[in-house]
Amino acid sequence: MNNANKNRFLFYIGVPVIFLLIFLRFGLYFLKSDGFNGLSMLLPVLLLCFILFALCTSSFFAAWVYHDCKSRGDDPVLWVVVVFAATPFIGLLIYFLRRTEIKTICPACGQRVSVYAKYCQECGTHIEKEDNSVMVKQGTHHLKFIVAGIVSMVLMLVCLTGFIVSAATGNGINTNVASNDRVWNLGTISMNYNTCQNDVWKLDFRSASEGFVEEQIMAVADADTQLLYADISCGAVPDGATLVLWLVQGDVSESIDVTNLSQPLEYPLNEFENGKVRVRLQINGVENTVSEIYIR
Repeated sequence: MNNANKNRFLFYIGVPVIFLLIFLRFGLYFLKSDGFNGLSMLLPVLLLCFILFALCTSSFFAAWVYHDCKSRGDDPVLWVVVVFAATPFIGLLIYFLRRTEIKTICPACGQRVSVYAKYCQECGTHIEKEDNSVMVKQGTHHLKFIVAGIVSMVLMLVCLTGFIVSAATGNGINTNVASNDRVWNLGTISMNYNTCQNDVWKLDFRSASEGFVEEQIMAVADADTQLLYADISCGAVPDGATLVLWLVQGDVSESIDVTNLSQPLEYPLNEFENGKVRVRLQINGVENTVSEIYIR
């Protein structure tokens, strides 16, 4: 198998494998979490298409760089890595600024010389003018990669714009804290840690956007005898700020103001059924908060 066929074989095998890994990543996300519950399918589809078109853009531009670089006698693999690592836009800019001059082969000694040269700098052989046609040929080679890269880039930007607009307007995003679906936040949180080990949820944050919701899914084994325990301390409570604990299961939702707890909360769960329950903290302006929540 010659090098051209080998490279083509690796391309046809490598690209589908990369796409398959991306789809598997989304599949694992569904299995390990709520997936895209509470989110319109348009948003994950736009996000997935953005990733795929971004990968296609990088691949097509990297393919063109590979062939162009190879024709100039540089290291094509190195520049392909640069294009992928620095993103296609920055990578292409760096390549155009740093790529070497187009060269041809001296018919006498085999030395690579500039297509503009009249004589070989190694052996002095006269270079025929007609060889300059190589420059035109190499300057316009593999345009299909450039065209495909530009088309992929346009589609990538369209998907990204659609995703940003949909997310910014909140269309198709569940933000109802009393909903049994997953709540998606449009704001930000400054967090120290957020862990759940041995069925104990520990949340420590400095501040968050108004109405920001953090949640953890917990299991109720015996609703008649078990209690939800919450040890919560708010370091700073500006005027009007609150911290609300929500328990949501199906059509049942309960809210408890836990802004100024004098002692750990013990909340009965007899209104709920055995099974999973969504435990949420709705942050409304409180700061430097430490919490530990569990069901026993």
